[in-house]
Amino acid sequence: MGNTEFKQITIAKEVSLNGVGLHTGKKVKLTFKPADVNNGYSFRRIDLEGNPIIEADVNYVSNTQRGTCLEKNGVTIQTCEHVLAALVGLEIDNAIIELNASEPPIMDGSSKYFVEALEKAGRIEQECNREEYVVKEVISYLDEDSGSEITIIPSDEYQVTTMVDFGTKVLGTQNATLQHLSDFKSQISASRTFSFLHEIEMLLEHGLIKGGDLNNAIVYVDKELSPETMERLKVAFKKDNIAVKPNGILDNLTLHHPNEAARHKLLDVIGDLALIGTRIRGKVIANKPGHFVNTQFARKMSKIIKIEKRNNVPDVDLSQIPLMDINQIMDMLPHRPPFLLIDKIFELSKSHVIGMKNVTMNEPFFVGHFPGSPVMPGVLIVEAMAQTGGILVLSTVPDPENYITLFMRMDKVRFKKQVKPGDTLIFKCSLITPIRRGICQMQGYAYANGVLCAEAELMAQITKVK
Repeated sequence: MGNTEFKQITIAKEVSLNGVGLHTGKKVKLTFKPADVNNGYSFRRIDLEGNPIIEADVNYVSNTQRGTCLEKNGVTIQTCEHVLAALVGLEIDNAIIELNASEPPIMDGSSKYFVEALEKAGRIEQECNREEYVVKEVISYLDEDSGSEITIIPSDEYQVTTMVDFGTKVLGTQNATLQHLSDFKSQISASRTFSFLHEIEMLLEHGLIKGGDLNNAIVYVDKELSPETMERLKVAFKKDNIAVKPNGILDNLTLHHPNEAARHKLLDVIGDLALIGTRIRGKVIANKPGHFVNTQFARKMSKIIKIEKRNNVPDVDLSQIPLMDINQIMDMLPHRPPFLLIDKIFELSKSHVIGMKNVTMNEPFFVGHFPGSPVMPGVLIVEAMAQTGGILVLSTVPDPENYITLFMRMDKVRFKKQVKPGDTLIFKCSLITPIRRGICQMQGYAYANGVLCAEAELMAQITKVK
């Protein structure tokens, strides 16, 4: 993991688009809305009771047959990849996507209209730095059934190359590359979705392409166009005449690029990999990509990043003069021995704090926990983590000696390793969201001798001492 010097970005104001869902055929309104720092991308279904939210998280992927679909608590979002690709392509970190149906509008089958809407909304810098996963070694995922493979290798920036081979005369092997994310709008965003004639026939037979018309899909004719199929396509796409161009596509539109299919697959890769939930610095090489392999690779990356995040031990030189010693800590925190559980503070910014505790046999809790086998109680590890976070919270008020921080909630508390006399504990707490109305939400980690021993999400409130 790494914090770049760049701040997180959200949109400056909300913006809406109207259209129809490709597979549902339903009219739908999509509204992009600004979101808090560290929100990432989340979908909100305003047509359902309670306006449920589905985060753009690979763990919610439920189906990848005709686009990438998400499901959480029975609520679905279909075909999310074109919308997500637009957000990533414009380097927007946080946004809420409001929908009054299950599927975003297909528009012209590309990301172009989403990009235009987001540019109209403008962008604003936020308080927190952007977090980025820096790829240091080759990571791959191979789907043996299809031969599809995605690999990521170290690179100075996020790059994507797609190589596609459809094994048909009309559409053989194509490649596409995006060297710089800043080129997404001009080189990739307008590349439209495509289908083969045999897929269109099957979808029509099963009533699965209600919102499709020939303005939002390139149709490659990979078989002879029979009179029956011709008539069915005329009805489905509301056209008087349909013909095949010399390049093997239906005559509804003109290709933007000879390799538009490969460029659209690249667009899909960017959209699907947005579900990792963390920005990536590395070069993605996708051979025969598809939504299934894309999301399986995203799932693998997400797990790797989560593990590395947990094991990302702060690099602290314990011999240096601390930012705050025990006396300065007592000037800020109301806690006193034997319940003051941190000794030094080494780092303090607007969004994170790093503290330390030396655990000795003199701790009073070892008397009873446990005689003959001294182990630091897990609740006290979390308390020490919270006291470290308290330094961060109280540093935001001009007179910290007049305030205390009170726990409101603890979530996702996990203990990984016992802490014993002689151990050195390092605590790191980072804001999950900005402090608002005195309420602070933090992610806390505790490391014993360089190994993660506990983690928790903490919520606390600053209260003035009466």
